[in-house]
Amino acid sequence: MHDVKLSDGIITLSPLRLDDVEAHLAGEDELLVRWLNGGPGTREGVEAYFRHCREQWATAGPLRAFGIRTGADEVLAGTIDLRFAGEDLAPGQVNVAYGLYPSWRGRGLATRAVVLASKYAASEGGAEAVIQVEPGNPASAAVAQRAGFTPSKPTHAKDGTRFDWYTRNLHAAAR
Repeated sequence: MHDVKLSDGIITLSPLRLDDVEAHLAGEDELLVRWLNGGPGTREGVEAYFRHCREQWATAGPLRAFGIRTGADEVLAGTIDLRFAGEDLAPGQVNVAYGLYPSWRGRGLATRAVVLASKYAASEGGAEAVIQVEPGNPASAAVAQRAGFTPSKPTHAKDGTRFDWYTRNLHAAAR
């Protein structure tokens, strides 16, 4: 499964690799820390997470973490991951989480990545994709809507954080 490569001609999604660590650390900014990572990355922490991601690919675990790559040299522009199981997810639901590094934002790459990842999730048996967005993150909500997701139920994490859910039927995404 390590050789999965999805492309729409503009971006390519492929599994995160250990040689992506440096680019990830260089691209991390305040917005990624706040909305996606939950804290600033360290080399050791990012390497451990990327190893975990590789193990998930190797064992067909519930996590599929991709690098969002662009250009002929497939420069790492961000990440997107799919979780086929998790808190608050019903059977068949797949959580989608994404983030772009600052220099790549505002170009439609996140929307493209969500569309590609949704097609992959459908091919792996997912029935419905879910994007959970904190209300203070309108850019992420806009990506979800541009990718064909519609507003759904809001939920609250165990720590009380509210998340607005956006969902998309993956049978439609597979087309």
